[in-house]
Amino acid sequence: MNKVMLIGNVGKEPVVRYYDHDQAVATLSLATTERGYTLQNGTKVPDRTEWHNIVFYRGLAKIVENYVHKGDKLYIEGKIHYRSYNDQKGVKQSITEVYADNMELLSPKPSMENSQPQTTAKQEQPADDNLPF
Repeated sequence: MNKVMLIGNVGKEPVVRYYDHDQAVATLSLATTERGYTLQNGTKVPDRTEWHNIVFYRGLAKIVENYVHKGDKLYIEGKIHYRSYNDQKGVKQSITEVYADNMELLSPKPSMENSQPQTTAKQEQPADDNLPF
C-alpha cells in the first residue's frame, strides 16, 4: 500500500497551471516539524523540519488555488511518487512528490466567518467528471 498522511504548513503560495479543457495542476511545498526534546541525561535534541513537494490535480487543484495560501496548516493524504529528469547541465535529478488524494484545511479563516468554504476535499476519480470540485 502506498499511503502518506501529513500535517504541516504551506511554505509559499501554491503554483497552479491549467492544461487541456480547463484541467488544473497545483503544486506547493509543505513543511512538517518533529518537535525537539531533552533526553534524561540533559542532551537537547532540536526540532527537525522536513519539506515535502505536494501535487494536486483537477478539482482539488482549483480548491487549492482559491483557499490555500502561504502559512496555512493542511492535512494531506496521498501517494508517494518518485520521478527523475536531466537538468540544464545534463545531470540527472530526482524528485519525491506526494500526489494528494485528500486535503483538509486546518487553519481558521477569520475573514470568512459567515461563509465557511468546504474545508475537506477529496480528489475525484479520473472517470467521474461530474463532481463539484
